[in-house]
Amino acid sequence: MKKVILLSFSLSCGLMISAQNYVGTDKTVISFYSHTSMEDIAATNTITKAVVLKSETGEFVAQVSNKGFVFKSGLMQEHYNENYMETEKFPYCSFKGKIVEKIDYSKDGTYKITMDGTLDVHGVKKPRKIEGTLVIKGDIITIDSKFNVAMKDHDIKIPEAVGNKFAEAMELTVKAELLKKK
Repeated sequence: MKKVILLSFSLSCGLMISAQNYVGTDKTVISFYSHTSMEDIAATNTITKAVVLKSETGEFVAQVSNKGFVFKSGLMQEHYNENYMETEKFPYCSFKGKIVEKIDYSKDGTYKITMDGTLDVHGVKKPRKIEGTLVIKGDIITIDSKFNVAMKDHDIKIPEAVGNKFAEAMELTVKAELLKKK
């Protein structure tokens, strides 16, 4: 499964993959959380490693398999895949953009960053500016970010009968570890 995801990602990124400097590792974690008075909804994806950073230009691409999210309840996971994210039709979410700030990737340090690009969720692409922190330690870069994704912005339909169990936006947390490609 991991190889299929990475192969698909490589093909979709085209030339950027061949020129990249940093690639995601198995320590990349993407999760989301929603809180309402009725129910908390949380899921974590630890299998997606399709993250690429080209240090010369700041270009950044991340792709996550929607089926890779694991919930506390099998029923929640089934509803997520079949009813809300329609993972057969929309198997991936992605972000493609550029880190706005100029970073010297040869120097260890912690940097506040803004990634300006396009977030594609449920087949709907929206321009986004996502803030985060980038940490450089030797050949390893860690990018941490937390931001909200409104379901209505991406045409994710929630039936009225269960609407009170869902917040209007999911809080998405990304912790991507990237290793310098040699």
